Amino acid sequence: MRHNKSVNHLGRKSGHRKAMLSNMATSLILNKRITTTVAKAKAIKPYVEPLVTKAKDDTTHNRRVAFSYLKNKEAVTELFRTIAPKVGDRPGGYLRVLHTGFRYGDGAEMALVEFVDFNEAALESTSKKAAKKTTRRSRAKKAEAPAEKPAEAPKAEEAPAAEEPKAE
Repeated sequence: MRHNKSVNHLGRKSGHRKAMLSNMATSLILNKRITTTVAKAKAIKPYVEPLVTKAKDDTTHNRRVAFSYLKNKEAVTELFRTIAPKVGDRPGGYLRVLHTGFRYGDGAEMALVEFVDFNEAALESTSKKAAKKTTRRSRAKKAEAPAEKPAEAPKAEEAPAAEEPKAE
């Protein structure tokens, strides 16, 4: 049984594991997204998310704590200047883990780890969904809308008709 064994050792000694997590966290902060195995992706979440929470309060102490974990000045600067202001209103859950399939060489399950607020494609799709929200009860409005559009439609049809004789 695995009672009270919450840390995945990832088949490494503690020094190697700490160095690997530090390097992965630095790469994630600098690049905003990394591809890794699912086990490492799950291990990086509890490593990075407390650092982002500390970065919301920009103090010398919090910067030193973040540097002790990351060991990279550029990553600490990026964390406090770019990432923390963008996620300042979010109460947690800064990272997203997306399963991407299996690695060709050894069949390991792979995942994409990314910051939630830095994925422009996902942010655009959610804003489109919010703007296009409709309900079934608004059928009367939809019935009125086509009555207005045909008045505009003949204008649009006249322009292509004028172009067609030119093509002949």
